[in-house]
Amino acid sequence: MDKEKFYITTAIAYTSKTPHIGNTYEIVLTDAIARHNRFIGKDVYFLTGTDEHGQKIQEIAEEQGITPQEHVDKIAGEIRNIADMLNISYDGFIRTTDEHHVKTVQKIFKKLYDQGDIYKGEYEGWYCTPCESFWTKTQLKEGNCCPDCGRPVQKTKEEAYFFKMSKYQKQLEQYIEDHPDFIQPESRKNEMLNNFIKPGLQDLCVSRTSFTWGIPVDFDPKHVIYVWIDALSNYITALGYSVDEKGELYKKYWPADVHVIGKDILRFHTIYWPIMLMALGEPLPKKIFGHPWMLFGEEKMSKSRGNVIYAQDLVRHFGVDAVRYYMLHEMPFAQDGTITYEVFISRYNSDLANTLGNLVTRTVAMVNKYFDGIVPEPADEGEFDADLKSVAVGAISAIEKKMDQLRVADSLDEIWKVVNRANKYIDETTPWILAKSEDTKQRLGTVLYNLIESIRIIATLLSSYMPETSKKILDEIGADESSYESVKSFGSYKPGSKVGNADVLFARIDTEKKLEELEAEMAANAEPEVEIAPYKDYIEFDEWEKLDIRVGKVLECEPVKKSKKLLRFTLEVGNEKRQILSGISQYHKPEELIGKNVVFIANLKPRKMMGLESCGMILSAEHDGKLTALTTINDIQSGAEVV
Repeated sequence: MDKEKFYITTAIAYTSKTPHIGNTYEIVLTDAIARHNRFIGKDVYFLTGTDEHGQKIQEIAEEQGITPQEHVDKIAGEIRNIADMLNISYDGFIRTTDEHHVKTVQKIFKKLYDQGDIYKGEYEGWYCTPCESFWTKTQLKEGNCCPDCGRPVQKTKEEAYFFKMSKYQKQLEQYIEDHPDFIQPESRKNEMLNNFIKPGLQDLCVSRTSFTWGIPVDFDPKHVIYVWIDALSNYITALGYSVDEKGELYKKYWPADVHVIGKDILRFHTIYWPIMLMALGEPLPKKIFGHPWMLFGEEKMSKSRGNVIYAQDLVRHFGVDAVRYYMLHEMPFAQDGTITYEVFISRYNSDLANTLGNLVTRTVAMVNKYFDGIVPEPADEGEFDADLKSVAVGAISAIEKKMDQLRVADSLDEIWKVVNRANKYIDETTPWILAKSEDTKQRLGTVLYNLIESIRIIATLLSSYMPETSKKILDEIGADESSYESVKSFGSYKPGSKVGNADVLFARIDTEKKLEELEAEMAANAEPEVEIAPYKDYIEFDEWEKLDIRVGKVLECEPVKKSKKLLRFTLEVGNEKRQILSGISQYHKPEELIGKNVVFIANLKPRKMMGLESCGMILSAEHDGKLTALTTINDIQSGAEVV
């Protein structure tokens, strides 16, 4: 009988910089879900990978003086190393620079163009480089800022190809209504329908000409295919999908059972991606789960705040499975979770060192002390035994129910119910008292067998969440059975097996000492705070309108004789020439400014300096006593107004 198929994916990680613990949470969450489904007998394919194109990456590479490919190779390697360090059991790792992906994305674009779903036009609007998103004026936050990340946006106008989203709007609405579990949690589904889909979908810009680091449109190579068709297609290209031929993995595993993504990219996965698949005539994924964020206390992580935590640093201090446990257990299903070092150490000491670690250590120690390390055969059932067994064997059905709902933190709680019940069983049965009399030796043997068998069930259930710890415990108690079927009943552990040496699983941490160490480390790695001049008082808009700010092209630039500060500029301003003096000679060489567009105030009253007339003021930015002349990113007609 063929196994049930289960295809699960993470969003592919953007290769702009090394991910912090908040970025890493997703892959650990997905790994636990993938491992659980393998454990219960499904044929699982787990995909992760990296998103490697875009303007942001091109700009970062240029700043570093390397090629974009060199940059993404480095970051993709770091991302994969972090996944391996965290014991992630992925089956496929796709990079959007992979040859098959590149060629297939070009074919997808061409197919959509040929069938009339993509057309050429011109884009004019506002663009956020960090989010790689276009916005209309009405969507922006106050101050012309991105509604997603809050950073300033740039006004952009360029030729582009567009995808006809509106053509598929009703079809998507109907699909979501007919498949109530398609978007999870429920609150996210309502947000997508009511805030984005039902108000009306605008056609989507799917190509760019203002940068080159991307997949070229093969029939119009000055365009590169924009992130949505490129990155989102990875879920099928990784399975060998192509427009003209579908690979064996695609035939076997598609549609995906669940895309696990951050809540911030839910719109792209629940609107753009399904519509792309509809246009291609392919089935839609069964479920898209938008998980919450992991915050540092109440804040998003930021290097400038000094509150960024990296998985590799946590692993170095606490070990892989302690990190996995915290991420999986401390994140709610639908609300943002938090991480602080204080809470992490508290959970480590209470849940791992005390509750789980002590249960295993003292049980194994008692088997060694009272039975020379050989687990005895259980005898007749006594008081408290039935309840312990019921809790232990009841865990798997409760876990399956929680994991089907993707409630991973809740499923871990079900395992800890068994851990807590086993600890209580020790207190109830008092094995150290039973050991005092030969008359109760048989009862002692039964108690210790029941504890060892409970620990075997606990360790087996933990394999999806804390795989290294699971193996250590099973080795420690000498268990040779850890299958799914074996946790459905009590008694699979073989009496007569030998236990280990009661090694400590999780050593208690001195909280105060460890916090001092961690805080010193964070302070050393934090970026220095940048101090800026205080803001001036607010002005009315009509005061701003009095300023006539223009762009001028520098035709000539030379030092003013007998002046240490002044440079004399001759600017081209439309058809006229204008002379301006500016005191920036300490910060710019004249030759580096010739040919540049500079920004200047055109309606400042002329005044004489060093016997020369200055007709305007060139604008410069000042920080830490240094000035830099303001220029434009793109070439633009001299005389253009700054608005």
